[in-house]
Parts: sequence; C-alpha cells; structure tokens
Amino acid sequence: MTVTEKLKSLLNKTYVSEDGDEYKIELLPGLTDSEIDTIANRLPGKQIPDEIRELLRFAKGFEFFGIDEITFDGVDEFGFENVFPCSVQLAHDGFGNFWIIDVESTGNWGNVFYACHDPAVIVKQSDNLLQFIDHLDEYGMDPQNSTLNIIHEKTVFDIWRNNHGFIEINEARNSEDATLKNFALSLADNFVIADLRNKPNKAGFAWGEFGFDIHKSVRCGDELIWGMERPLKKNFFAKLFR
Repeated sequence: MTVTEKLKSLLNKTYVSEDGDEYKIELLPGLTDSEIDTIANRLPGKQIPDEIRELLRFAKGFEFFGIDEITFDGVDEFGFENVFPCSVQLAHDGFGNFWIIDVESTGNWGNVFYACHDPAVIVKQSDNLLQFIDHLDEYGMDPQNSTLNIIHEKTVFDIWRNNHGFIEINEARNSEDATLKNFALSLADNFVIADLRNKPNKAGFAWGEFGFDIHKSVRCGDELIWGMERPLKKNFFAKLFR
C-alpha cells in the first residue's frame, strides 16, 4: 500500500476526541507539478520519490485533531542540520517539539523521528511515512495507548532519566562493526556516539545531555549514527585564570 492509498483509506473514518467530539481527517489541497518541482529542487538530487510526488498531488497534508496539521512539504523547516542534514517537518505539538522525516542523500525519504526539546531527546517514531500515518490512525482510535502518545509522554523521559543512548568512544573504536569503528576513529576523544541502526521504534538518544549547542555534532553519512561532543573538563587552574 502506498502512502496515498493509506491516507485515502482513512478519509471515511470517524474518530472521537477525549472530550467526546467526533472528527475526521480534513485534507489540505494538493500541489501542482510545478510546485512539487520547486520542492524537489531543495532536496538531495533535486528529486522526490514517485510515491511522495503522488502523495503531494493528492494532498500537501491534512488536519488532525490533537496535532492540528500534518504537512508533507516542510523541507528544511526544522533545522538541526548537523543531526538531520535534510529533513521534512511533518508536524509539531505546539510546545516546540516536532515530528520530522529524515531525507537521505540519495533522495529517499527514510525514518520519522520525534525531536523533543524538554527533555532534549530524539526518538525513532516510525520506520517510514506510511507507518507514521498508521501511528496517527492508531492515535486517533486510542490516544492514550498509541505509540505516538507513549513516545510523547513517556519514552522521552525514560531515555533522559535512565538511558541516554550513547556508546563511549573507546568502545566504538574497538567494535567489530567496521562502520561504527571507522566513524569513531574519525572523531575526537571527547565524543560519544548514538547508534540507532536496526533499533526499534522508541529507541533514541538524549541530544541535550551535554548542552544545547549541537553545532559540533556529526552524522555518519546516511547511517543512523551520530557523534555528539562532550565538553572537555577544565582543570582548576584553567578555570581560575579563564
């Protein structure tokens, strides 16, 4: 099933809000080929996958109770370029937290991530856009027990408090995984690594563990591997004579 087919299949569904109000998905207008080409020119390889082009012709997004708008044309609106060199902002919760899709250097639209600022955590939300639509449908049918709500309300705090999701640099440098090892060898000693390859949804890392300046963070190409700088500790005399 394509994303467009999935979205069409939900149009006649009626959802019920926590207040007991009924609602349905309300589509936003589709885009022209010219408008889609303009978006494509801002993406790697200046192209959009055929499935996404079909989706954008059908609708550039939709309104959904509890999240307001989900859009498919928000290229590079999110930022965090060191973490996601190219992304499409799909939605936000109104409190500075965002759902974005990672666009690879090949132009492929990959995983969907939830980027939270308080706590400062990034979580793998969905394997792809199709599954993200599934997660929205799940949220509409059973908000409290949905993957979307669990990540938003619980997972981010679990990662922040209990498991920051990092590998120490020396451990990575001694790994038998060549990709991980070579990436670790390219980083300075004060980096730690987050590796979300082959990890399930709800896996993530605390991007703000070492402060909110992530401009020195490094992505390992299209791999779901990141190097995050841990500030060097200054000795007593360095602090005294700063």
